[in-house]
Amino acid sequence: MANKHSSTNLLPQKIGDAHIRLLRIYKAVIESGGFASAEVELNISRPAISIAISELESLLNMRLCHRGRSGFSVTDEGEAVYQSSLQLLNSLETFKSQINAINRELKGELNIGITDNLATMPEMRITRTLAALKDRGPDVVINIRMMTPKDIESAVLDGQLHIGAVPDLRTLSGLNYVPLYKETSLLYCSHDHPLAKADHAKLSQAQLAEFDAVLPAYPQTSEIKQQQRKLKPAATSTDREGIAFLILSGRYLGFLPTHYAEQWVNQGVLIAIQPKKLNFITHYSAVTRKGTRTNYILDTFLEELSRSQ
Repeated sequence: MANKHSSTNLLPQKIGDAHIRLLRIYKAVIESGGFASAEVELNISRPAISIAISELESLLNMRLCHRGRSGFSVTDEGEAVYQSSLQLLNSLETFKSQINAINRELKGELNIGITDNLATMPEMRITRTLAALKDRGPDVVINIRMMTPKDIESAVLDGQLHIGAVPDLRTLSGLNYVPLYKETSLLYCSHDHPLAKADHAKLSQAQLAEFDAVLPAYPQTSEIKQQQRKLKPAATSTDREGIAFLILSGRYLGFLPTHYAEQWVNQGVLIAIQPKKLNFITHYSAVTRKGTRTNYILDTFLEELSRSQ
């Protein structure tokens, strides 16, 4: 009996990054035992995972898995595709590892994802590490992408980034974590805000809640959320620079990292409100993907990062 797919061109002549991404998502779904578990592993939504699997099924013209009320299961064809995917993805990693092993002169690229406003951290661990890497490998091409923590985690997991710097908001099983920074944030108002000349020591929580505040529109730890709940939500921002803009307008209160706010504090433009009471700590880590084969450039970066403490 002829194979029902024999007359169909199942794959494009060239397999690109988009196809590799679909296979990585499919691999995570199979190894996680379903879409729900893969959602945590991949750090992308269940609908996005479903769309990716449907695209892969359409590309291959075959049903890879059953999903629905009856539960999740893999078809015979889906199991065969999974095994072939493992071979392909492992071969890619082996190729990268072999090239890195040959290339002991530190030639190639290092792709890094960083969250916003870390350049003003006084420890400057990332800055010093980048300098050391450039000294050891002048021909290394460093590509930095400023991204949200969620996007960085996803890009490291699917291999788009070699390493990322993110706040410790959660721990994903597919990532390794190397502690980087400890960041203190305080509540600020501008010099022309009504609270600028108030007696902050006598300021009650009820009085504080009467003033408009800008809150972050990105994930926060429970400790940070507890501090934010003391404020009156009147605006939001997707990053700290947006929060700074609104505080500097003189119409809002908001939390900022001390290292980022320092430039305005020194100018007398920003004033911290009850710093011993209204504060929180954010920890940052460098993240890499677990199970990644040897990459000489990344290993060198991590080596220099450990020396920068």
